[in-house]
Amino acid sequence: MASSLTKDSASTSGSEKTFFGHPRGLATLFMTEMWERFSYYGMRALLPLYLIAPNGLDMNPGTATAIYSVYLSLVYLLALPGGWFGDRVWGPRKTVAIAGGVIMLGHLTLALPSEGTFFAGLGLVAIGSGLLKSNISTMVGHLYDGPDDPRRDGGFTIFYMGINMGAFAAPLVIGTVGENVNWHLGFALAALGMGLGVAQFLLGTRHLNERSLIVPKPLSAVERASTLRKAMIWMAVAAVFYIGTVVTGVYTLNWLLVPITIAGLLIPVVVLTRIKRDKDLSAAEQSKMSGYIWFFVAAAIFWMIYDQGGSTLAIFAESSAENSVLGWDFPVSWYQSVNPVLIMALAPVFAAFWMALNRRGKEPSTIVKFSSGLVLVGASFFLFLMPLTIAGDDHKAAAMWLVAIYFVQTVAELTLSPVGLSVTTKMAPAKYASQMMGVWFLAVTAGDCTTGLLSIAGVELNGTGVVALQAALAVVAGVAIFMYRGKVKALMGNVR
Repeated sequence: MASSLTKDSASTSGSEKTFFGHPRGLATLFMTEMWERFSYYGMRALLPLYLIAPNGLDMNPGTATAIYSVYLSLVYLLALPGGWFGDRVWGPRKTVAIAGGVIMLGHLTLALPSEGTFFAGLGLVAIGSGLLKSNISTMVGHLYDGPDDPRRDGGFTIFYMGINMGAFAAPLVIGTVGENVNWHLGFALAALGMGLGVAQFLLGTRHLNERSLIVPKPLSAVERASTLRKAMIWMAVAAVFYIGTVVTGVYTLNWLLVPITIAGLLIPVVVLTRIKRDKDLSAAEQSKMSGYIWFFVAAAIFWMIYDQGGSTLAIFAESSAENSVLGWDFPVSWYQSVNPVLIMALAPVFAAFWMALNRRGKEPSTIVKFSSGLVLVGASFFLFLMPLTIAGDDHKAAAMWLVAIYFVQTVAELTLSPVGLSVTTKMAPAKYASQMMGVWFLAVTAGDCTTGLLSIAGVELNGTGVVALQAALAVVAGVAIFMYRGKVKALMGNVR
């Protein structure tokens, strides 16, 4: 990594190191996120396959998809309280360090060969990921001189590459070991990856902005006591309820899955409404929040389709795809490396392209990028109809059909996701700095909860009618946002 550090000729001292022209702290956050994503995506690539495998938990595909979707939604749902901890309790830097330890413990728990410890491990990984997500992205924003720094979007794109370097390697290493050697050994490798991430973060904290140490709005003694009391009450209520369902013999997995999916759909509405009605916000901040809701809805639809790449598409590949290239068979989990390797190849191209258009005053607005991302992700599911039609009657679809779907989704992701992270930090009211990153991740929660609810209801997500309906919804939403771009642009104020 040291070879990628260059001297900043524009630095005041003339000797300050940069990371591809960006602040040196970006390298620390880049590497931390890379190792965290290595652990997360490695486990995620194994998850649906382990759930349906005869030597795993041997569940039906619908239940596996529901668990996978609810787990993903919980990871992003917990990003909101994770941001709250960064704002009110520990500060972003301390929160990220603690989160890494919790994630590592979660993967170690997954490595224990027991169904009970498996679900406990999922819970720990979800909690740790929620604590980490909002705060590490906020620290990336701290490295730049405000929302108008021209390097900001490029910095988030480079940071996004770190995510995908870890995501690319994880299925090749963890997926191969998990599928071909032992599922739980694969989960143990994920714990090792997170351990390396924590060590790297602690060694590189000196390069981070000092703002990451500050608790922006620390809890008072009264607030702390009140918060703890409320948390204990809710935990006691949940414990009594679930112990009651077990004792009476009525407990099934849906008693856990359904409440999470419903909460994942309702909480984003409640949170956005609460922020929007906050009287402490200025008129300009209120206007930006109104504009942000458009981006939030667009992102929820996007992630509903996109995240099925790890569930609906993976389960289809396991049963209905010819998972080989030129006669060489490969593990199903390797499909999860297609998207990140494409991002690593295309992200620098997109970053340079946006900067070149910006210099000419022709860069598309955030609204146009979002609408394009929606149309493209819809097109990926229209493309999915082809292998769905081919498979059946002892025929299997070629692997390249799935690769083509992931390619279209990658282009859509690069159009929408890095820009979404950046615009969230630009439009966030000062009072909700870290928490707004949690709000952005709630869009993922809403999308995944929709998928989970459909699976719980028995909808066959691999059915051609359902796939076509989702594709059409995304395209229509993208066109609608483009048609109303003037109204949204006015709400955004000085943010472009």
